[in-house]
Amino acid sequence: MASTEATDTKPTGGKATGNGNDLAGLEAGLDALETVQTGRTPFRKTLVDKILPPVVAVLLVMVVWQILVWAKVVDSYKLPAPSEVWSEVRDAWLQGTLHEYIWTSVSRGLLGFLMALAIGTPLGLLVARVKFVRAAIGPILSGLQSLPSVAWVPPAVLWLGLNDRMMYAVILLGAVPSIANGLVSGVDQVPPLFLRAGRTLGATGLRGTWHIVMPAALPGYLAGLKQGWAFSWRSLMAAEIIASSPELGIGLGQLLENGRTANSMSMVFFAILLILIVGIAIDLLIFSPLERSVLRSRGLLPNR
Repeated sequence: MASTEATDTKPTGGKATGNGNDLAGLEAGLDALETVQTGRTPFRKTLVDKILPPVVAVLLVMVVWQILVWAKVVDSYKLPAPSEVWSEVRDAWLQGTLHEYIWTSVSRGLLGFLMALAIGTPLGLLVARVKFVRAAIGPILSGLQSLPSVAWVPPAVLWLGLNDRMMYAVILLGAVPSIANGLVSGVDQVPPLFLRAGRTLGATGLRGTWHIVMPAALPGYLAGLKQGWAFSWRSLMAAEIIASSPELGIGLGQLLENGRTANSMSMVFFAILLILIVGIAIDLLIFSPLERSVLRSRGLLPNR
């Protein structure tokens, strides 16, 4: 009898021990999932993954460009050598006009984008949250977004004249629809469960919009901001190319038009290069960090 009881207790004890080991293993696995890798990325890995590829791409473009010049695929006045474009850069730097070209356009672009942000954000929320407004304005915003920005330059010149107000008007007409539509798309993708949970917790009205809707719609909103900046920059370049006046100064678009007027392809390529560099710099310095921050806050990127 005693041996039977001893035999019966062994499996029970073994089962309990097994459950304890399973729970301990499960807890260890969950802890491993929640552990954030905070180690610093080695410089060599950063160099190979992030710095080296664009440098190699630029060098490859330069090599192909120089080969085309040597091969005389087209006439020299149509395709200048990289050295001629570099001479334009050096001359502008020595004359002190390089930063003026860049700052004239960048300051207008950023200020116009901030104004578009201040208008497009509440407009997007209004369209997304009010059915009547969406039915009335939604198709118009989509149509305006597909309209080329250059189409607004002639009427803006006639309405406002050759001044900075005309530039900002063109930027607003190009960027506001993109920002508003981006926010509408982000709000449409918010799970209804989030909204119900917010209402249950008392987050209604402006409080619900600020604490529930906007954070949940942030990925779509950020995509709209990036597109809005792209439209702002394109609109500004179109306005500067078409509208010229001493009062407006010389921006990158006007520099491009001056190169065309003077039949100087080296100046044209110089202006295109500056426009491209500014666009890449704005993306790398502003929008890419914002995008990484949003993805990291949602657990889609490691905390590094």
